[in-house]
Amino acid sequence: MGYDALLWLSFGGPEGPDEVMPFLENVTRGRGVPRERLLEVAEHYQHFGGVSPINRLNRAAMAAVEKQLAAEGLDLPVRFGNRNWNPMVEDTLAEMKEDGVRRALVFPTSAYGGYSACRQYDEDIERARAAVGEDAPELVKLRQFFDHPLFVSAVADAVRAAHAKLGDRPGTRTVFTAHSIPDSADLAAGPPAEGGRRYSRQIAEAARLVAAEAGVAEYDVVWQSRSGPPQIPWLEPDIVDHLDALHAQGVESVVVSPIGFVADHLEVIWDLDNEAAERAAEHGMAFARAATPDSDPRFAEMVVELVREQVDGVPARKLSAFPVAGCTVNGAPCAVSCCEPLRRPGR
Repeated sequence: MGYDALLWLSFGGPEGPDEVMPFLENVTRGRGVPRERLLEVAEHYQHFGGVSPINRLNRAAMAAVEKQLAAEGLDLPVRFGNRNWNPMVEDTLAEMKEDGVRRALVFPTSAYGGYSACRQYDEDIERARAAVGEDAPELVKLRQFFDHPLFVSAVADAVRAAHAKLGDRPGTRTVFTAHSIPDSADLAAGPPAEGGRRYSRQIAEAARLVAAEAGVAEYDVVWQSRSGPPQIPWLEPDIVDHLDALHAQGVESVVVSPIGFVADHLEVIWDLDNEAAERAAEHGMAFARAATPDSDPRFAEMVVELVREQVDGVPARKLSAFPVAGCTVNGAPCAVSCCEPLRRPGR
């Protein structure tokens, strides 16, 4: 095949109370985030015993992918590395080198383009290879998959199931959410020739595709989990503010689909299952949150299909006109100046 392993590259999360602050310090290093803000976010983690579900969910998804790979006759061990917490990608890559891995595919746990959603994974790859040094394995990152038919169908079925929980009430509003980013970062997302905003445009397209498959005629795309000083514009509206607006419009029930996430990050279970659900309850609105797709069997099938695009030259299956993007080698960007990070004052 030309590949020796599949590296599962994710964000990472604490798995105990003592790990919360060191993890948050890793996430925010160099960003000048006040300690008061870190302590505030740490309380969200402590609400769940200091454990983020993300590592557990990644391991479960990896096991499903390993099973699917074996079923299709692909001998590719799946290795786990994170950006911000153990197992750190640098350590995993060093172990892969010691085990004789020379060339590996990389599956980043993000479906979209943009700096945080795509380019930062390239930086993770570049940093890990530099840390390993001479003879570091070659790493080929798999493409963005927000418009893959298996991803779309899994999310659409989750939306249907959430509607069913509410008894398929007439007038239920479907709301898609994704992680907010600074407006300037969205403007810089994608190659300059595209005019930017690849992230928000891909989120909007994924929502359109899912709504069409789920049979949803009316829906909204909103944002969640913003941070940073209030004077810096981020993508809006926020989900909680949007629930206030829907209540004012007389909407009595809502289904929320975290389409920007492939698994239940802490942001999903805190911002949606707690804050948004509580605001809906205050308004007397029925509320159901659709599941993320990582535990759906189609998710593992999709990952293996992305692998086959590289291993066997299988044509990319897509439901949108967006170009295939995100597949890079050794951390190189998709294109010149694609999704470059914003420079902070003094840097």
